[in-house]
Amino acid sequence: MSENKTELKRSLGLIDATSLVAGSMIGSGIFIVTSAMARDIGSAAWLLVIWLVTGLITVAAALSYGELAGMMPKAGGQFVYIQRAYGRLVSFLYGWTVFTVIQTGVIAAIAVTFANYSAIFFPALDNVIFTMGSSFAFTNSKALAVISIILLTYINTKGVQSGKTVQLILTSAKLIALFALIILGLYVGLQTNILSDNFANMWEASKNVVNANGTITVTKLTGMALLGAAGATMINSLFSSDAWNNVTFIAGEIKEPKKNIPRSLFLGTLIVTIIYVLANVAYLALLPMQGTPGAETAFENGIMFASNDRVGAAAAGMIMGNVSVFVMAALIMVSTFGANSGLILSGGRLFYAMAKDGLFFKQATELNKNQVPAKALWVQCIWASVLAVSGKFGDLLTYATFASLLFYILTIIGVFVLRKKEPDTERPYKAFGYPFIPAIYILVTVAICITLLVYDTFNTGLGLGIVALGVPVYYLVMNKK
Repeated sequence: MSENKTELKRSLGLIDATSLVAGSMIGSGIFIVTSAMARDIGSAAWLLVIWLVTGLITVAAALSYGELAGMMPKAGGQFVYIQRAYGRLVSFLYGWTVFTVIQTGVIAAIAVTFANYSAIFFPALDNVIFTMGSSFAFTNSKALAVISIILLTYINTKGVQSGKTVQLILTSAKLIALFALIILGLYVGLQTNILSDNFANMWEASKNVVNANGTITVTKLTGMALLGAAGATMINSLFSSDAWNNVTFIAGEIKEPKKNIPRSLFLGTLIVTIIYVLANVAYLALLPMQGTPGAETAFENGIMFASNDRVGAAAAGMIMGNVSVFVMAALIMVSTFGANSGLILSGGRLFYAMAKDGLFFKQATELNKNQVPAKALWVQCIWASVLAVSGKFGDLLTYATFASLLFYILTIIGVFVLRKKEPDTERPYKAFGYPFIPAIYILVTVAICITLLVYDTFNTGLGLGIVALGVPVYYLVMNKK
């Protein structure tokens, strides 16, 4: 088989694609972000509403993407859809943002999270190897983060079968573990009054801020202030539910993509939405919403002030006691390792598609003897490793989350654009509830973006700046051609 062969082989079925959707979505967010959301909104009912709305708009987006995936079952997914609807510049800006921050930044963040939880079993990982100045320290855990990225990249260069096997095993393991946490959590929690106590004043929302002296400032939220706070904190649940679109990047390797991609998008996002809502119900059944910062026990800290925001570990502690620290660490290690396996597998295909269109390194179009874009995978690996070592991925992801939402909006508007531009194009699957469901998604997400612009102007502005940097890069690339 030729080393330079550039056409991918279709070998992934519906189960594989659904596993990629669910596995890429479930990382460490569900075990952490609920704590910050509880402080921002202060209400058990509103907390569940935010998670439910997040799930509904994610499923709505997935259903809309299904139409585009059926029309264009090619490697690159969202990049291809955007280019078809808006042209090369906009598609390059999407690919640029995905490469510089979104995909590689998430890979870096998840790899570092994996390494940090590994340190619970191997404390030596916290040791510093060397420092540079007063602000940079290269630790054993950062080295492990890079090693994990390299290892998963290597596995994925061995062929899509290797990548899919790892993905399927790890996704199955974390789904089973999450369902166990939910079932045991509800079994233990419902034998107490904690859930009913949390819902005693379930619609009374408030923002809770811990002051430097340890006191808490509580601000009641009503009207527009409540909607603003809900919209701003939803960025946490949206980030935890992201990466569902990665399956579209590997469309060139999915069997019967016109059917299986829309189905996998729907099934994967629905499964994760159910798990996320039930996991939060389990948290509310095991821990009080309110708490005391820095208290001695997980119960006294409550959901709001869980130690290091590790609400999943605190909830597990109520079920299993001290051993839960290790059980939860193991679960998060499996979860993050599995999420990165899917992200690395799919990300390389996007950059492969960009390269075939002349918008990325030419060598990224080449497939190795295992028929995978190995060079694209290794370029992704190198930049993700740089971000992991630098420690700047957290800031970059904060900036890029807003940009990511904008590209989701643009892509779904593309459904309307292409219906008008290409009315006669074959559409094996048509967006469910068109035009209402796509329109609702667009309106809700635009409202969230406006809220973020108002409440988090600095980070959203920097996110737009990252996208804008791609404009001169695009024209440089075109000028060289």
